[in-house]
Amino acid sequence: MIAELQCVVLDCAAPRELAGFYRSVLGGDVDRPDPRWSLHADWSTLHTPGGLVLCFQRVADHRPPTWPDPERPQQFHLDFGVADLDAAHEQVLAHGATLLDDAAGHWRVYADPAGHPFCLVGH
Repeated sequence: MIAELQCVVLDCAAPRELAGFYRSVLGGDVDRPDPRWSLHADWSTLHTPGGLVLCFQRVADHRPPTWPDPERPQQFHLDFGVADLDAAHEQVLAHGATLLDDAAGHWRVYADPAGHPFCLVGH
């Protein structure tokens, strides 16, 4: 095992409002303090009763998906918590991931072999 799933991140225009929608469906706490993330106008979270965390990320000029039309496909990414960011980095690259961004410090962005983005977050 390289990592542990921390959350699923959905792109959207209004993070807090979308978090509220999912709270009405799943229950839970919107924007509960969590040392893994800082909360702000462009990032909101929902800690569900079952332990899953959904995160909502503002994207400028967000264009919602038009499933099943591939012109505007589904939009989300996974965040994986890792104990050793450098070791996990080497492991996911060895399994076929591509590094997209490593400028953030405690997290890095990758693409899976099919091009879907995911993040490794050191903890």
